[in-house]
Amino acid sequence: MTHNIISISGLSKTYPKGFEALRNIHLDIRQGELFALLGPNGAGKTTLINLICGIVRPTVGSVSVGGFDIITRYKQARAMIGLVPQELTTDAFETVWATVCYTRGLFGKRPDPAYLEKLLRDLSLWEKKDSQIVTLSGGMKRRVLIAKALSHQPHVLFLDEPTAGVDVALRRDMWQLVRDLRNAGVTIILTTHYIEEAEEMADRIGVIRKGELILVEDKVELMRKLGMKRLSLQLAEPMTAIPPSLAGYGLELSPDGNVLTYTYDSQSERGMIAALLDTLNRLGIAFHDLNTSQRSLEDIFVSLVHEDAAP
Repeated sequence: MTHNIISISGLSKTYPKGFEALRNIHLDIRQGELFALLGPNGAGKTTLINLICGIVRPTVGSVSVGGFDIITRYKQARAMIGLVPQELTTDAFETVWATVCYTRGLFGKRPDPAYLEKLLRDLSLWEKKDSQIVTLSGGMKRRVLIAKALSHQPHVLFLDEPTAGVDVALRRDMWQLVRDLRNAGVTIILTTHYIEEAEEMADRIGVIRKGELILVEDKVELMRKLGMKRLSLQLAEPMTAIPPSLAGYGLELSPDGNVLTYTYDSQSERGMIAALLDTLNRLGIAFHDLNTSQRSLEDIFVSLVHEDAAP
């Protein structure tokens, strides 16, 4: 049975000038899951990661990682975490090999050249191991950040917008590495603007808006509940209004009267489509085309973050 590796309770962060970056966050993250944190710029994603990693102190609330409080037992908690930040901050004149060895040592881990060699090979960095980081391309520097984050074999890996502005080859390599890490039991927390990545990879999804966690849901359940299907019927003759006998279906009529749209839950309302088509036939309402579409995770995300938040 899986247990929670990260527990966050009543977490808020208010900066000295009064800006409330996070408000009353409660969240448990299970060991071995991939949790995607989605939200627009400025929503509080990076602040939340920095609080969990002990980089920023909370105003109120608590965070524990692997049972270690991030403030009172900082060293033990931080040793469980690997962090790949958004910014390319690297020790410019160090070689790739020196920097990953040094980072591993910072966490009190014994040297393990075989592990580090495998890590660099997995990230297509082995050929660059003796290169100074300053000489590398942006994509290669990003790979070095990932290698540094994984150098001490953390139990939890944070990826903060990891594929923003990187090339396709790195994205492919990185997602293969993420899959391998998850299969090995590493917990991964991901923030991303590439919603298709979350849709493909995540087990659960959290949506943060204006410093508040407005939704946490298993991805499959979220898609089921919010990813409703739509059936659009192109009418043979325009309508001026929906007949009363169709009122129970919750149909929408396009402004020009040419399209009827039925929104339904694909799991539970299959029989309703047949009933709807039968009713249309009995009423003599003909249509010459129909098509179905399903909301993507992106549609769901956009609708959630653009709802007017309560003041």
